[in-house]
Amino acid sequence: MASSVNAVYCVIVAAAIWTFIGLAIGRLILPRALAIGSAPILGWAIHSVISLPLVTALGFSIPSVAGSAMLCCAGGVAALFFRIERDDRGHQNIPWYAFLAAAALALVPAAAIAPKISADSVQLADQIFDHSKIAIIDAIVRLGLPPVNPFFGEGGEPGRLVYYYLYYFSAAQVVLILHVSGWEADIALTWFAAYASLALMMALAVWFGRRSSAALWVVALTCGTSLRDCLAAIFGTDHVDKIIAPATGFAGWLFQAAWVPQHLTSASCVVLALVLIAQLVERQTMPRAAALALVVVGGFESSTYVGGVTFAASALIAVPFLFFRAKTDRRTHFIITLGAAALLVVCMTAPFVVAQLSTIGQRDIAAPFFIHPFEVLSGQIPEALRHALDLPAYWLVLLPIEFPAVYVAGILAFIALFHARQSTDERDILIASVALAVAGLSISWLLVADLGGNNDLGMRAVLPSAMVLTAAAAAGIVMLPPRRAIIAAALVGLLLSLPHTYEMIRYDIAGNSAGSAKLFAQSPDLWAAVRRYTEPNQRVGNNPLYLKDMTPWPANISWALLADRSACFPADELAVAYVPIPRERREAILAQFIRVFSGKAEPDDVSDLANRYGCAVVVVTPQDGAWSSDPFAASALYRLVAGNEDRWRIYKANAVPGAAR
Repeated sequence: MASSVNAVYCVIVAAAIWTFIGLAIGRLILPRALAIGSAPILGWAIHSVISLPLVTALGFSIPSVAGSAMLCCAGGVAALFFRIERDDRGHQNIPWYAFLAAAALALVPAAAIAPKISADSVQLADQIFDHSKIAIIDAIVRLGLPPVNPFFGEGGEPGRLVYYYLYYFSAAQVVLILHVSGWEADIALTWFAAYASLALMMALAVWFGRRSSAALWVVALTCGTSLRDCLAAIFGTDHVDKIIAPATGFAGWLFQAAWVPQHLTSASCVVLALVLIAQLVERQTMPRAAALALVVVGGFESSTYVGGVTFAASALIAVPFLFFRAKTDRRTHFIITLGAAALLVVCMTAPFVVAQLSTIGQRDIAAPFFIHPFEVLSGQIPEALRHALDLPAYWLVLLPIEFPAVYVAGILAFIALFHARQSTDERDILIASVALAVAGLSISWLLVADLGGNNDLGMRAVLPSAMVLTAAAAAGIVMLPPRRAIIAAALVGLLLSLPHTYEMIRYDIAGNSAGSAKLFAQSPDLWAAVRRYTEPNQRVGNNPLYLKDMTPWPANISWALLADRSACFPADELAVAYVPIPRERREAILAQFIRVFSGKAEPDDVSDLANRYGCAVVVVTPQDGAWSSDPFAASALYRLVAGNEDRWRIYKANAVPGAAR
């Protein structure tokens, strides 16, 4: 089971390395406050993006991983010897206690991922479902790069993982060097993603507001969550449900930081990339262009939706405005510098782009995304009226409900900031931030990427917009003269959301009381036994619905967190995102696995598990119908190699499938 002590160990080492690299490079290309606040995410992007091709070419090993880290640190040391000339007059630094507050708040999403261990059981929070990607971390450590697909592979083959995996690659490096588990590294990276985004927002708030106190307001405002609980308490749940559609993953910072830290990391990269583009208006230097390229690549390779679609739309809006703000004799240099950065981005991301596009045909979908307004209102409203009202309801209902502390306050703050006296640098970054806010909110409003009924594009594109709105709102609160409307909008929204915030934090710490909590506590022993009979490159088959009540959607979560082996087919909810096959075939495979482990196998099912899906080892437990009607015991394809009379049986294929790796 994951250890909190090991997770803290990972945090200290990784955050120190990435912050040092980012601070050393950032001081050369950014104003002081922005350099300090952006240091964690800048250092992470530089190190991760540079390391990935190096480690892929040299092999995923301790020497290559340690060598790439030392190379980046050496670059940071060299950068310290360069003199810097900048004008920071009028700007204050982020106070040290604000970083402590950010570090403390970042513990909340990290706590949601940690196991909640009691005497004889282990509880999990719902967010652990989205952290089934821990299997990707373990697969990289176990089998190297490019990563295999731990979720599915025909005939036991490694399979190709078509997913934006840079975030998980960085976690895998931590696992390899520090000898911790993938789960522990994931807890640490969840904390880091939250902390890095808070630090960046604090930097922008201090930069815009010119008051160090703006940093603490960022921490406070990110605690603002949904008003749904408040509305239900006032009007009644039934009345609210008649008007507003059920909640989805479209939510504020505190919610998404625990569910999707990879998208949050990408959002931080996108915000920083827009800041760097704004800096190029006055100072077109190749170090800035190179840093911009690495940050953009880091964002794209961590989330195609946020770092790809949202960034591209934001840049298309911001760059024309910034171009005309540049001095006439500098415009050509501005475009050339951006072009050089774009060319580097294209070269570095090409393998990811090609792989992503190749899955569209394999999944049998017409397009990666399409136009469809966000569904805000309840299905109880007549369809024709609902579709017409959804368009304004997104701006007038959904955004104020889900971002109560920063949406209205952030818009008012942006207006106030445009009327405030500003330097050229401040105005350029402000324009870039507004472009990002407009692009992200508009994408969530109108575009859908439907992957198994889950609109990840709409739910995640809002993240960078929420970040800049939060920074603007915090700056607006501390601006002189006082902006009463901004303060009122922020505080009212924050206070009304606090009951929901309290419940969210309490739940993240306590987790669910699932009926399978005791069985899950015994899972480490089960998977340790499985590993003894399975080679690192082989696949394991067990019931896709094993301990299904541990997660909000059926998922073989004990396999994902603890097995450190690839699966034949872990669950349909996991296969949707990671297995590029048509929906009909995916559902047929799921039905076949369920049939086998429920004890109702058809004549060819066991043969398919052994040969078609490459199940080198199969696990049967008392929770499976196959425990009493065991198709593997009667098959010549498998032999019993280990058994615990009341907990598990482990069968090994006689002709062991699995590709060498």
